[in-house]
Amino acid sequence: YEEFVKVRSLVAGEVERIQRTAKAIAKLDAYVSMALVASRNHYVRPKINTKGIIDIKNGRHPVVEQMISNDMFIPNDTYLDNGKNRISVITGPNMAGKSTYMRQSALIVLMAQIGSFVPADKANIGITDRIFTRVGASDDLASGQSTFMVEMTEVANILRNATSKSLLILDEIGRGTSTFDGLSIAWAVIEHISNPRLLGAKTLFATHYHELT
Repeated sequence: YEEFVKVRSLVAGEVERIQRTAKAIAKLDAYVSMALVASRNHYVRPKINTKGIIDIKNGRHPVVEQMISNDMFIPNDTYLDNGKNRISVITGPNMAGKSTYMRQSALIVLMAQIGSFVPADKANIGITDRIFTRVGASDDLASGQSTFMVEMTEVANILRNATSKSLLILDEIGRGTSTFDGLSIAWAVIEHISNPRLLGAKTLFATHYHELT
């Protein structure tokens, strides 16, 4: 026990050095991991701009592309800016890849801003202050909230807290209620987001309501 106490005292006297070393090793581990993944999967170094432009050429989802064999993943371009290309409305049948496309765009923006290389042929990423997502459908029975209530609560939170420098990922807003009501809600949300006087955030908006296109 006496030897244990001695060792403990010696370690306690070097706590600051040990913590500094641990932090340095943690950073090095993160950098090496990002470099290894980038090298193995042919990522590219993104350019960063302050003009609010998100320009991705042949972007890929970093996880999904690894799960599909024989190079079957189809890369896609993404372009958003603070002008006429502020919102992209995405339509298509179920299982067409709408959600994957939106998520990969958000992931590429996030990866670029943490200093990582990104899965694309070329990427010019504008700095965003926040990334908001409303993807998937689920209820909260424990709190007495239906799928529609959860969806509306999350959308309201996004609209209250997003800024013109935010990136919004919205997947099939309004699907938790009737077709007519859902279309009205989706339409109102798009009009609010697209108006630079109200919000003006860059947005990827997936929907089955073809009236919005």
